[in-house]
Amino acid sequence: MTAYPPSHSRLWRRSAGLLAGLLTSAATLCGLAALRVTAAEPCRLEIVERGSGWPVPLVELRTTHQARFVSDNAGVIAFDLPELMDREVWFDVIGHGYERPKDGFGYRGVRLTPRPGATLRVEVDRTIIARRLGRLTGAGLFAESQKLGRETDWPESGVLGCDSVQNAVHRGKLFWAWGDTTLARYPLGLFDMTGATTPLQPLASLEPPLRPRFAYFTDAEHRPRAIAKLPGSGPTWLDGFLSLPDRDGTPHLVATYAKITPPLAAYEHGLCVWNERTENFERLRVVWTKSAAAPKPPALPHGHPVQWRDAAGKSWVLFGDPFPTLRCPATFEAWQDSAQWGPLTPPATLIGATDGKAVKPHRGAIAWSQFRQRWIAIFTEAFGQPSALGEIWYAEATAPTGPWGRAVKVLSHANYSFYNPQVHPELTPPDSPVLHFEGTYTKTFANHPDPTPRYDYNQILYRLDLDDPALAPARTR
Repeated sequence: MTAYPPSHSRLWRRSAGLLAGLLTSAATLCGLAALRVTAAEPCRLEIVERGSGWPVPLVELRTTHQARFVSDNAGVIAFDLPELMDREVWFDVIGHGYERPKDGFGYRGVRLTPRPGATLRVEVDRTIIARRLGRLTGAGLFAESQKLGRETDWPESGVLGCDSVQNAVHRGKLFWAWGDTTLARYPLGLFDMTGATTPLQPLASLEPPLRPRFAYFTDAEHRPRAIAKLPGSGPTWLDGFLSLPDRDGTPHLVATYAKITPPLAAYEHGLCVWNERTENFERLRVVWTKSAAAPKPPALPHGHPVQWRDAAGKSWVLFGDPFPTLRCPATFEAWQDSAQWGPLTPPATLIGATDGKAVKPHRGAIAWSQFRQRWIAIFTEAFGQPSALGEIWYAEATAPTGPWGRAVKVLSHANYSFYNPQVHPELTPPDSPVLHFEGTYTKTFANHPDPTPRYDYNQILYRLDLDDPALAPARTR
């Protein structure tokens, strides 16, 4: 090894230092260049239904290295993986009723070559009778579109997720109330119901993409707040939500409440009324308190109520979930008086139209269809297949108390729950052949599925065409 004199050694060290600095600068420049590549414009992937071209929300594309992308309310995915740009990529397509044909190895998916700024379309086949329109609640309804510079004016409510819905038309508005609600600021959100109002027709269009705009009841900091902080420990749940006139004709927004203790057991039921001034529900009276002498509650006005006029012309409210279990005269005074509540017996099972097997209803709702001139029901099957609480059925009857005809499955989920469905006849004209229903999409009660980002624990709206030939087996004569 050559030995340098001290002066040459210092020169060498200075030269080496200069060279190291140049190399560091070059590395920095290379790093910045790499950052520029990483920050390239995403590729726009559009998921559409084959035939109609309608955008399809809640379709997942999954790469072979398990990166997951889920379409937003516009059916859009902003694909931005730098390692897969400009090369052929296989995506598994997972869609709860929307799918791709199987290839020779049994995989359902599509090959695409994503490029920055490009738009690629993926067509999927609908295998369910109901048509998915989009998510009604939660955050990021258009998050993927916004990554691509679209829907940038879409406002966020602050609600990330919420449980089952209740609705009532009251004083010229449509009232909405939801159960336990997820917020961004802490894993424990709101557990005494959140609420909002909309116009009677809350959607500018019933074709996707859905753009629901709720006027939430908020606190002093303009954040969604609880609307049913009733006395007692634990969450408050409301159902039996409706507006009833008193003897003077003044409408009152009312509900049945339950106070809950872990693990999801009620210890008190009662009646509550909306205070128009404070915009909160207030307890009217306690109907039942759990005790050794009364371990189970009596029949209560619960579920999704409907109004019905009998052959004698008398107006009733029928309460059920899905099928009526109780009736009372359609007045505020009668609703308060349990002596005027009459129990009804709902069917324990219906018969499936395809295989003749018994279908056990879990929960749901009924409504009158002027188009069908029949009462219709939408309900979740208890312990169905392939999902325990994710199979949705349709049935008809000539009277709200039955008898109900054969049931047709209209919606299915692969190991995911879709429970407590609510029908929305108010969204369309009375004689419309279209029916809309929503339900809670959640991993709860399923077999440990991966939760769907943004969609989990939220309300999703579906459309059902009542003149669809696939519903013919359910039609009563």
